[in-house]
Amino acid sequence: MPNPNAPAAPLLPSPDDVIAAARLLSALVHHTPTLTSRSLDEETGARFFFKCENLQRTGAFKFRGACNAVHHLTPGQRAAGVITFSSGNHAQAIALACGMQDIPATIVMPSDAPAGKLQATRGYGAQVVLYDRYADDREHITRALMAQHGQTFIPPYDHPHIIAGQGTAAAELFGDVGQLDALFVPVGGGGLIAGSALATRALSADCRVYGAEPATGDDARRSLHTGQIVHIEPPRTIADGAQTQHVGRHPFAIIQREVTDILAVTDQELIDCMRFFAQRMKLLVEPTGCLGLAAALGMQGALRGQRIGVIISGGNVDLERFSALVSQGTPLNE
Repeated sequence: MPNPNAPAAPLLPSPDDVIAAARLLSALVHHTPTLTSRSLDEETGARFFFKCENLQRTGAFKFRGACNAVHHLTPGQRAAGVITFSSGNHAQAIALACGMQDIPATIVMPSDAPAGKLQATRGYGAQVVLYDRYADDREHITRALMAQHGQTFIPPYDHPHIIAGQGTAAAELFGDVGQLDALFVPVGGGGLIAGSALATRALSADCRVYGAEPATGDDARRSLHTGQIVHIEPPRTIADGAQTQHVGRHPFAIIQREVTDILAVTDQELIDCMRFFAQRMKLLVEPTGCLGLAAALGMQGALRGQRIGVIISGGNVDLERFSALVSQGTPLNE
């Protein structure tokens, strides 16, 4: 498991790796729809295209990277099993990807992860080990289990095969709608935005790539602006999929080279976007999945007249929590 402060490994995925992953995954993942909103276009003066990874298998984009990484395991690694840590979406993705190939999977998950994500991870056949995200060290727990059982670690984001797999969502988007002026992508550990940036370079080279993360957990934004990986305490935000403490080394090397900027948004902005998706587009989107739209709306004046892509990263939110969140505040555009 890499030290987040160590120099980046020289081997990084390339745009060709994303294209190769897209070919591999075409029979395994859903080609999720790209949806539009006439009312949003009229209100912003831009043309928005939403890549709906909330409709992906396991309910999030993470299944793409998990399938790509599991595909590259050796026979010995498959026999020994896989281990990872995750707040939920990567957990479910690894559990299903391994379950499809009868590979044992162990997932280290925070005890306050959404109940639906915990239930689904177990339902896909994985063994779940719980920890306290504010008191325990998930990497230490994972290392101890690896030393005891010899599993192969597949990280949530800091891995070339994960990055290449995640980039296939953006590759599909460009294939569906053509060239874009800007692409907005949620940021946690950086795997999705790194893969998306590689896909952008290959398929829409003039498109600007923006990341979006919670204001209380803006480690990736600070890392990009300072030129080195910034480590933070576990952020307190409703965007549980973006409660990472640092961006990965592999993603950061790509982010530095390919990403225009990373923007921070508030939890209230995420709630507003959850309401918009539910009311106007009839989509159930988790808070993390709303990061891209919230960031785009924050700079909408600069986007007028442009074609804008937004990746909706996931839709795994407990209905009770969704109801409690969207009942707060003032609905977007009302």
